[in-house]
Amino acid sequence: MTIQKSAEDYLEAMLMMKEQHGYIRSIDIADHLGVTKPSVSYATKRLRENGFITMDHSGFITLTDSGMEIADRIYSRHKMLTDFFTAIGVSPEIARTDACKVEHDISEETFKAMSRYNEILKEAQKKESSEA
Repeated sequence: MTIQKSAEDYLEAMLMMKEQHGYIRSIDIADHLGVTKPSVSYATKRLRENGFITMDHSGFITLTDSGMEIADRIYSRHKMLTDFFTAIGVSPEIARTDACKVEHDISEETFKAMSRYNEILKEAQKKESSEA
C-alpha cells in the first residue's frame, strides 16, 4: 500500500506525541508540524477514513495497528538517520532536519546499509571512548 509523505509525517508526529505526552491531540500535532488546526482536521479525517487512526468523543487520537506500523517504521528511520548523520559530524539540529527529508525517500537497501554502518560507527566510538 502506498501512503503519501504528508500522511507519514502526520502518523510519525502522532507517535512522537504519544511518546512525549501519553496522548495525542490535534492541537499538539499542529504545533509540532507547524501547520494550522484546519490542516490537521483535514489530515485526521483522511487518516480515519483510511483506518490509520481513531478519534474518541473527546478528540483524543489513537493509532490503529496499521497506523502504528507506518508511524513506527518512519520514526525508526528518522531516529537512525539522525544518529547516523550526527555520528558523521553533522550538528544535531541539521541531522534531525535532514533525517526528516530523507526518511520517506530512501530505499530499503540503502537504509539497511546505513543502519549497518551506523552500528559499526557506534562500536568504534564505544571502543574509542573505553580506550581513552
